[in-house]
Amino acid sequence: MVAALVRAAFLVDGVYAEASRTYGLTPQQGQLLCVLMPQPYGMGELGEMLGLAKSSLTGLVDRTVRRGLVRRDADPRDGRAVRVGLTEEGAALAEKFYAETCRRMEALPSGLSGAERERLAVLLSRVVADNEVPEVFVEAEQRTGHRSSSRS
Repeated sequence: MVAALVRAAFLVDGVYAEASRTYGLTPQQGQLLCVLMPQPYGMGELGEMLGLAKSSLTGLVDRTVRRGLVRRDADPRDGRAVRVGLTEEGAALAEKFYAETCRRMEALPSGLSGAERERLAVLLSRVVADNEVPEVFVEAEQRTGHRSSSRS
């Protein structure tokens, strides 16, 4: 079990890295764009979701702001805080990156039958839920239902 999970993690990480390179992103920038697709988030929320320390997150956001993919806006609920959201360019790139990543991930279990793929999805979803993994990459059906109109 342990070896299978570790090898699966390497497999997923590799596919994610390849998809990121396709769009000139680092895997962390790709992850940030995907997290921000539904809505902007505060830095604290992003740090928790991405599992990054404040300094690492600040550097990631700074680099992604310089590329024109995300922006910082004042938090309307707390004047001292900022919320990070996608720019128009970032939203367009996030959609492309997300679709490419999904296409590549869907190909991973191609040797399984439909029933086996469904069972694998159910079991993995349970492992993720039991371990309270944040939603850093959501299913397309969930994502379209939670879209925010403030993504300019």
